[in-house]
Amino acid sequence: MAAMSWYLSMKFFKRINLWYILTVLSLCSLSYLIGSFQRNISPSASTTIFLKKGPCAATGASPKATVAVQFLPLDFQSHHGADDVVGSVTNVTSQLAAVVKHFPACDVKWSEYTPCEDVDRSLKFPRERLIYRERHCPEKSELLKCRVPAPHGYTTPFRWPASRDMVWYANVPHKWLTVEKAGQNWVRFEGDRFTFPGGGTMFPRGADAYIDEIGQLIDLRGGAIRTAIDTGCGVASLGAYLLSRNILTMSFAPKDTHEAQVQFALERGVPALIGVLASNRLPYPSRAFDMAHCSRCLIPWGQFDGLYLVEVDRILRPGGYWILSGPPINWQNHWKGWARTREDLGSEQSTIESVAKSLCWKKVNQKGDLAIWQKPTNHYNCKTIQRVLKKPGFCKAHDPDKAWYTKMEVCLSPLPEVSSITETAGGELARWPERLTAIPPRIKSGSVEGVTTEVFQQDIEIWKKRISYYKSLNNELAQPGRYRNFLDMNAHLGGFAASLVEDPLWVMNVVPVEAKVNTLGVVYERGFIGIYHSWCEAMSTYPRTYDFIHADSVFSLYKGRCEMEDILLEMDRVLRPEGCVIFIDDVDVLVNVKNNIDGMQWESRMFDHEKGPHHREKLLVAVKQYWTAPPAAAQAS
Repeated sequence: MAAMSWYLSMKFFKRINLWYILTVLSLCSLSYLIGSFQRNISPSASTTIFLKKGPCAATGASPKATVAVQFLPLDFQSHHGADDVVGSVTNVTSQLAAVVKHFPACDVKWSEYTPCEDVDRSLKFPRERLIYRERHCPEKSELLKCRVPAPHGYTTPFRWPASRDMVWYANVPHKWLTVEKAGQNWVRFEGDRFTFPGGGTMFPRGADAYIDEIGQLIDLRGGAIRTAIDTGCGVASLGAYLLSRNILTMSFAPKDTHEAQVQFALERGVPALIGVLASNRLPYPSRAFDMAHCSRCLIPWGQFDGLYLVEVDRILRPGGYWILSGPPINWQNHWKGWARTREDLGSEQSTIESVAKSLCWKKVNQKGDLAIWQKPTNHYNCKTIQRVLKKPGFCKAHDPDKAWYTKMEVCLSPLPEVSSITETAGGELARWPERLTAIPPRIKSGSVEGVTTEVFQQDIEIWKKRISYYKSLNNELAQPGRYRNFLDMNAHLGGFAASLVEDPLWVMNVVPVEAKVNTLGVVYERGFIGIYHSWCEAMSTYPRTYDFIHADSVFSLYKGRCEMEDILLEMDRVLRPEGCVIFIDDVDVLVNVKNNIDGMQWESRMFDHEKGPHHREKLLVAVKQYWTAPPAAAQAS
């Protein structure tokens, strides 16, 4: 009897377990089908608003202010042209209140803050060799924990190519250069904007005519010259006009008495950085540029045993050109206007000629106000010259690509070995545009750890698919001209820049110094520009530099190295209002990123990786909302 009871009991429980299992399986299947259906809804180009349509968010609102938000897909469109700004000034009370949850707005005095080139901090450092104008970053305790505001009235910049010739005054409210350089056609102030006639100190007839003069001496249109560097660039008119010759120029100048010159360049949509030749190497790899240029850049090329020309030699590719105009070139006709003696200027030119010879450079031509030298394609004969001259001598046991707070040395960076005098050291570069997809010499030679020809070709294919996916998530990215200045925070082989090469934009490719493999030389060999940088520090640029930021695995790379919120606040500083960011990272990392940017007045949305929903990496697409410092009257009250 007991056995029969036990049998019936077990039969009953088995039936219960079977129903339980079937119920659970049915619910799980239903949940999966619903989730798959939601994921498969592709982002529509027509759903382009996040906030309810209306005037722009008001600035200077209380951190406790709230606003009714309609959670629709992200709005990538620019809504703040000149007409919108006028409307916002006359109808401030009707605007939505800007919401500040965790990171408050900084005071308006910080609207042009450049943390590592702060004028007050720089005065603590030696003036010798302009060391005080190098990067000097704040201590951790000095970091701002607030969002740098745009000046009141900030307006969406003109689209390229119109931006080359005009900039809104409200965006860069500095008139000093219009007075200081009035006779040199740098910049003019006209009503509510600045205009740029294209002039310069040594090319008052305009940059186009000046470039044509250079083109009569060396070939600028054949594709052999693709990357250039302009030292002491002014408002970067040379770089702006070289773009029409398919030459991409890295323009740099210090933050000095020529107020906002680099800021003007960036607002025009021209690549530029704050920088100076002082005691540290420039943040570029060796053999990077096809051409280097100085037009009355006031750099003492002959001093300090030719240290600065030695640095130019390091970053010039084999066979690259150095162009000099202004003092002391053609001093015989200009010495009176330069207020210097003939003896002084003659001595300076002799010193430069001597240093160039010691670097094994060949003087190609000197015509009028222009002088051009060429670096040798190899050091086959240079070793003999160095044994005779003794100076500067070859560097021993040093990495020529190491350029992050690395001190310059008065020694010649040796080029890779060659077997004959006709061979190009390091490998010959293809001409542009073939250079874009040709196997870079550094990869072909096996000098980039872990990057083979196959890996490079696979990267090209990956980016063909990935950029299409990006454009499906942000329909404005597919519209040429919407974004101009791009930043890739972890560029690897430059695939992001390469995938956008047909669009009217430029990309600043950053290879973090903490990256496992140094690939910046490959980026340059593909015909792009970039820098070394550590994202534990601020970038050497002005606020509101970039329209679009790409951050691939940045926060995984910097986990445990520095604070996520400090990197995000730096991204906020350099991103323009209504600019876009695409983050790619592990899903857990991106959840943390989203928690931070929700308190920075950004709107964001998570998407699956292009490989599908089961891939741990996800995409977070974010848009920085438009907001500015309050009007002066509101600040005073």
